[in-house]
Amino acid sequence: MRIRKSALVTPGRNELYGAFAVAVSFFVFAYSFRLGQISILLYYVVWLPLVLVDYRFTLARLAHSPQILAFALLACLSYAWSDAPDVTARAGLQYLSHVVCAVIAARVIDARTLCIGAMAGISVVLGYSILDGASVYDALDGTYSFVGAFGSKNQLGFYASLGILFSVFFGLFLTSSRRARLVALAVAALSAVLLVMSQSATSMLATPAAIAMVIAIAGLEAFSPNHRKVFFLAGTVLGLAAILAALNVGAVDMVLGAFGKDSTLTGRTYLWQQGMDATAHAPWLGVGYQAYWVQGFSEAERLWHEFYIASRTGFHFHNTYIEALVELGYIGAAAIILPVLAALRLCVGRLLDERDWAEPLLLLGMLALLVIRSFFEVDILQPYAIGSFLLYYSWARAKELPSSKVMPSREPGGYGHPSTNKAQIAGQ
Repeated sequence: MRIRKSALVTPGRNELYGAFAVAVSFFVFAYSFRLGQISILLYYVVWLPLVLVDYRFTLARLAHSPQILAFALLACLSYAWSDAPDVTARAGLQYLSHVVCAVIAARVIDARTLCIGAMAGISVVLGYSILDGASVYDALDGTYSFVGAFGSKNQLGFYASLGILFSVFFGLFLTSSRRARLVALAVAALSAVLLVMSQSATSMLATPAAIAMVIAIAGLEAFSPNHRKVFFLAGTVLGLAAILAALNVGAVDMVLGAFGKDSTLTGRTYLWQQGMDATAHAPWLGVGYQAYWVQGFSEAERLWHEFYIASRTGFHFHNTYIEALVELGYIGAAAIILPVLAALRLCVGRLLDERDWAEPLLLLGMLALLVIRSFFEVDILQPYAIGSFLLYYSWARAKELPSSKVMPSREPGGYGHPSTNKAQIAGQ
């Protein structure tokens, strides 16, 4: 049986395969630490062969945007000065290949397919965690938290956050089918229940903030590009002013108290200080990618002991930028900030200037969630992680949106066609 190329690599026409590939990837990201190398190979299998199907479309244009690989290449190069060169070499190559897969996905997966695959994959992930039913005791705050098949309540909360975000966006903006909206509602409800059960304060704060921002910006679609810019600038200024005012009146402590946390964020502020102290020893290039949390290294062993991490694995400084500073210095921190800022700039520019607002709006919602979490978690520095996949997918997809508008669609004026508008997207 001959499979048409468009069924694999053409956005809008590869919905079946694309949704399957996204769902598989999300499941692998969640449980590869349990399933091992076989699951990682499955992740590669769903993306890398697409290069053979159409190299020029899937990967060749990466040569015109080499900055996408900046952090990954730096991670690989840090082998030369790493305190644990074997660990760095393996992890650096893993991260590089992971970014390449995300770039391939960005070329072939549109917003609708991403949402369908994400809802399917997250439903399986959360369902599996419910069947596992595990809870863990947190020795620092004296509470039990549901983690399911995950090793961390924060990772369970992250998946639940994404389940809500993708479901709400799909139900509001990408379908008018009552049945599809009921499915999206069911996924959102399941995700909300698991989010509450996880007791992850970071996720419970970041989720409504990201969704509220998406809905607020969606309202700008009714205005002309010039008016959008004025309203967006005004909203940004007001939002920053509100955040500063909240910090000055102690709103942070009140919010943390509602979640049973104190101003130390259950030891995070101490970890941050330890990370900054570690940075002083190698400020420009760091100790090497993933070369700090290595068994046998005295500082890592000390912190594992202080935070009751019996497994002596899977720990970090709970701040993306401090983790990057420790591992790759100021240069590495700048290299990981680059994709965040670049993707945000591209998405905001598209939203303010173009009629085709739905896809950049979804990308902006994902980026907002990642940015909020980046101050308390390390989602985008690891290979085979959903956070890093979505970051590089968003950046690469945002760069390719203008060319994707001319890709053929399932019907004239369909999603991805220059004449796309809100009603046409909803009618698919």
